Amino acid sequence: MDAKRLTSIGGVVLALWLSGVAVAQEARMPYVRIAELEIDPARLDAYKASVKEEMEASVRVEPGVLAIYAVAEKDHPTKVRFFEVYADEAAYNSHRESPHFKKYVETTKDMIKSRKLIETVPIQLSDKKK
Repeated sequence: MDAKRLTSIGGVVLALWLSGVAVAQEARMPYVRIAELEIDPARLDAYKASVKEEMEASVRVEPGVLAIYAVAEKDHPTKVRFFEVYADEAAYNSHRESPHFKKYVETTKDMIKSRKLIETVPIQLSDKKK
């Protein structure tokens, strides 16, 4: 085999290998969601209790739920933000079908005044290893 053909074949093999690496890395990328909610002020304590119960169950029983963080704006405690990290999109979809999430949705539907769900593309997710 001549050098030109060997180089050409090597280039194709390298390109295929690199594309496989990119696909593998993309497949392992966590699925991240952000939600912005506004809660009825009169129902804020009940909402907090319900969401704490749901989040605790999600992290404890769902292997695909990597992290869920909920925070409220300091000067506007009824404005709540969620940062959710799932192993992949299938884990997110499974979470939405879980009994504890469905209970949360039903329990809080009249407590939430507005909801905005934000699709994201992770750029870099860093954390300290335990």
